[in-house]
Amino acid sequence: MHDDRRITEVRLARFVRERIDPAVYPRSVPLTLTSWDAPGEPVTVMEALRHDFLPQEHGAAWGQPWGTKWLRLQGDVPEAWGTGADTAVEIVVDLGFINEAPGFQCEGIAWRPDGTIIKAISPRNQYIPLKLLGSGMAVDFYVEAAANPDMAQGWTFAATPLGDKATAGTAPQYRLGRIAIAELNQTVWELQQDVLTLSGLMHELPVEQPRRHEILRALERMMDRMDPDDVPGTAAAGRAALAEVLSRPAYASAHQLVATGHAHIDSAWLWPVRETIRKCARTFSNVVALMDEDPGFVFSCSSAQQFAWMKEFYPELFGRIREKVKAGQFVPVGGMWVESDTNMPGGEAMARQFVEGKSYFLQEFGVECREAWLPDSFGYSAALPQIVKSAGSRWFLTQKISWNQVNRMPHHTFNWEGIDGTRLFTHFPPVDTYNAELTGRELAHAERNFRDHGRANTSLVPFGYGDGGGGPTREMLAAAHRTADLEGSPKVRIGSAESFFTQAEEGYAALPVWVGEMYLELHRGTYTSQAKTKAGNRRSEHLLREAELWCATAAVRSSFTYPAAELKRLWRLVLLQQFHDILPGSSIAWVHQDAERNYAAISSGLEALIGQAAAALLGEGSRLFLLNAAPHGRNGVPALGAAEPSVAGPAVQSHEVDGDGVDGGFVLDNGIIRAVLDSDGLITSLTDYATGREAIAPGARGNLLELHRDTPNEWDAWDIDEFYRRNVTPLTAAQDVRLEPAESGARVVVERMAGSSPVTQSITLDVGSDSLAITTAVEWQESEKLLKLGFPLDVKADRSAAETQFGHVFRPTHNNTSWEAAKFEICAHRWIHVAEPGYGVAISNSATYGHDVTRNVREDDGGTTTSVRLSLLRAPKFPDPAADRGHHELTVTVRPGAGIAEAVEEGYRTNLAPRLVRGGHGVEPLFTVDNPALVVEAVKLAEDGSGDVVVRLYESLGQRSAGIIKATFPVLDVQATDLLERPAEAPGVTPAGQGSVHLALRPFQLITLRFAR
Repeated sequence: MHDDRRITEVRLARFVRERIDPAVYPRSVPLTLTSWDAPGEPVTVMEALRHDFLPQEHGAAWGQPWGTKWLRLQGDVPEAWGTGADTAVEIVVDLGFINEAPGFQCEGIAWRPDGTIIKAISPRNQYIPLKLLGSGMAVDFYVEAAANPDMAQGWTFAATPLGDKATAGTAPQYRLGRIAIAELNQTVWELQQDVLTLSGLMHELPVEQPRRHEILRALERMMDRMDPDDVPGTAAAGRAALAEVLSRPAYASAHQLVATGHAHIDSAWLWPVRETIRKCARTFSNVVALMDEDPGFVFSCSSAQQFAWMKEFYPELFGRIREKVKAGQFVPVGGMWVESDTNMPGGEAMARQFVEGKSYFLQEFGVECREAWLPDSFGYSAALPQIVKSAGSRWFLTQKISWNQVNRMPHHTFNWEGIDGTRLFTHFPPVDTYNAELTGRELAHAERNFRDHGRANTSLVPFGYGDGGGGPTREMLAAAHRTADLEGSPKVRIGSAESFFTQAEEGYAALPVWVGEMYLELHRGTYTSQAKTKAGNRRSEHLLREAELWCATAAVRSSFTYPAAELKRLWRLVLLQQFHDILPGSSIAWVHQDAERNYAAISSGLEALIGQAAAALLGEGSRLFLLNAAPHGRNGVPALGAAEPSVAGPAVQSHEVDGDGVDGGFVLDNGIIRAVLDSDGLITSLTDYATGREAIAPGARGNLLELHRDTPNEWDAWDIDEFYRRNVTPLTAAQDVRLEPAESGARVVVERMAGSSPVTQSITLDVGSDSLAITTAVEWQESEKLLKLGFPLDVKADRSAAETQFGHVFRPTHNNTSWEAAKFEICAHRWIHVAEPGYGVAISNSATYGHDVTRNVREDDGGTTTSVRLSLLRAPKFPDPAADRGHHELTVTVRPGAGIAEAVEEGYRTNLAPRLVRGGHGVEPLFTVDNPALVVEAVKLAEDGSGDVVVRLYESLGQRSAGIIKATFPVLDVQATDLLERPAEAPGVTPAGQGSVHLALRPFQLITLRFAR
């Protein structure tokens, strides 16, 4: 039998390409163009319209990188155009799109002469209906065209200067294409959508399935009935030939897909924040225009920050969005300020993402988001379930785990259990994209890929162009309507994320459980890239802690006015920088330059607030006080209070190594720990007097810097690939090692080279300190290198403990399975800890997140040791070819003989530097806690302006812990609340009167208490 299937498919492809597609707009006439080029940064529409517009040639080159050209389009619609029953007039604008990828090249937005937005222009959304311009047949409007360069460059990851305005040059990036009045043939367009749907479905059906052949023959009949020389005149006949196969209902067992409109807009990435604001306006104007045409269209939109930008910069558009929110079409989701990274933000920052996001949506729209929405973040902290639930939400959505290099998640709908035992209903859409176009291939993949068949039958599909914005199109909506009930296809229903979760929850009672972090087996380099951005984040988080604590204390203890508005502004700016392409270091140079400027401004603002609060608290005087914002006592000063410091302990003994055949080196000894450094400035011995144990592995040396080749296969700034370990240069040779006095102890200064980069290390031991501090200053000039700092420890550790939000997470140090082997680079916050029964070592850091922990076997006796290394610096070439170049200072401490409690304390000590202020009297803490396992993370005044004091604390050791928290100021009442400071149930919390609360907390339990004054 002769199979002519392939012949028909080839014929169809050409018929669509050469006959149907050109007939959508069978006739057009060019518009008259004038233009004005903005000389610098973007301007408002009303400012642009005040300028003189000069004649603009069609087809001309335009657009230096990151520039803006304003076009005025004028003309008259030819007589009788658009008067037919199936015709309409549209303006088609091609800005010179170089490929079909919306959001990664030039784009524009159309404006009426009165300064109101019409809609956006992008590669797959080039039309503007004449009816949107107002009445009449005259065309007169403006297009704000943004010459955003093609940073993606086909994802070749080649270094490019285009990401920095200072190096991007001035060469035009684009050439204007067709800009014309065109007549749309609605019947041809509908036929085009019919063919796309049926052809897409056909190619996904098995060759032997009859349905595939029915569709093929129907498409064949369509082509036979149509006149290729008169497609507009015969399009109706073509549609009639397809009507029967399009009307066949889906199987009763067909998978159900809830399709929700979406436009994942990265708040910064291959473009700066200023361009993201315009991207939001473009996308959202498209969305509301589609909603006007299709009342059933629902769009899910996350990130309160993006709504806030619209309110500030595009108030007219924001008003239209507000109306669509009321109508239930434009649906806020996620309840976060931005779609943040979740690996690196601290506990309080992660909580504030939800506090600020949910509060904004409640205030502006009266909407409470019940789902967390993080489709694109690079892995998910095991602390998230508790934080999401504590914010009053109940569901979680992610997509990124489908990018795993090795292991597949076993479920698509499941309960996710966090470090404290909280479980969160989670969905991981099997469509494997958050930018779906609702093609036949995507729908079929979602059905085939779904891993919970037999237990559930519904999944979510976020559809619309994203990353760079764009959102859904009318073609996507046409596909959704055609696949609502179509044989051979999943059933597609347009709806909200909430409607999906409600349906899925009802239909899936016995959920499987995933315990612990959802580690992304990719993008491990994001724990390290752009170290200055990471240092700014860490510093800002701790300055915010200090500022809120001292401002709240001053407001209670004096007449000081709590600066709520300024603190909120600074918090929101920090939260913005935690977006999942800013904090991870995966953006262009411009973005990180902005971030560093923002962090400098944040630091200046918070230091000013702290200074004002301290002056109000301490009064005038010359006595020196330590303001201890840590949750543990320090130098004789109570936690959360201020007093004159006292340092206990004998002076630090320091001297050159003498005897035993050792050539050079130094000993540092404060009576608590003793460190021996050799002539290369490497640690050969580190002991604590309490245990007498040696922390450094036999024959090994700590404080070892290692320089690795770092050339990932792709995704330069994002990835560290496992083979980096095969190319390493230990940096053992020192140029100079010398002993110097320190302010409160002694230090050894070591100078060496890392490639072409000078490195100076200060190894310091202070009086009374339990840890050895190492500050590494680097003038980093490397390219495609990774700098690690390692400590081989004489500890047989089967697992490591790494701080995460409001607790820590354990990870195996072995590679028994592919899941463990994939975690060759891990994230820790302020500390990482390794231990065997009875003995452990804690390593803290001031601004480092990437770590690796490996097991080693001693050759002499077969014993097992553990090596902990911190990833200090990288030097990727894409998207910022100068990433990380320059000066860095990174502090690490090593505390031998430490348990988890000591690791927690060390993390705070390293990140909250002593704050010494002169004044007249000390300050009693607002709260005392009688069990150090219960750690106070934040003290602030209530969000509602009532003056009530809010304290957030958590169980830090991973065990059941009890204690009493007591307020030292008059209290009327105490309530447990959620993160948004609303009354909430809190197991283990029992008010005891007189401002005291008994706490009996489960491991890692997070508690927020509100003390009414």
